[in-house]
Amino acid sequence: MNITHLQKLFIRYLFALFFVLLGFKIINTIIGPITFYLSYLTLIYFSPELVSSTSFIINQIKLTFIPACNATGAYVLLIILTLTTGLPLKKYFKLLLQGFFIIFIFNLIRIDLLIYLLINGYSNLFETLHLFIWKILSTIFVVILWIFLTRINKIENIPIYTDYKKILKILKQSKKS
Repeated sequence: MNITHLQKLFIRYLFALFFVLLGFKIINTIIGPITFYLSYLTLIYFSPELVSSTSFIINQIKLTFIPACNATGAYVLLIILTLTTGLPLKKYFKLLLQGFFIIFIFNLIRIDLLIYLLINGYSNLFETLHLFIWKILSTIFVVILWIFLTRINKIENIPIYTDYKKILKILKQSKKS
């Protein structure tokens, strides 16, 4: 039983490492186009002019989506928190689906708000808010989202810490044997 737990632990952390190394590229490839085109559609009232698969123009302002616009870091952080928590497989997927959906919706709202500020002449506020959200609020948002998701899903495990305590318990039991 202990070996099985340690094997599962190893696999979970291997997946976490995989997402640290390659998650940004994978998520950008999947989420990027969806985020771009849904942003384009939510701004249809402003008559955006599609320029490419990552750019459109509104009021003669060219808006180009770069990978950071997709909130990829938030998705990767959520995956890492989930993988380092030790949950049944069904809970992993439930948590990730809920979290991805919430991140996606809030990201679309963020994009629309920032673009609205920019096209209405508030470029200084756009720059300030854009950097503030990107550098500070995004991580705080994921932490609050994580707390929210663990509460509504009744998860008591703490990322990394719960695994650490379990390993210590296994080591103590093996010394007794």
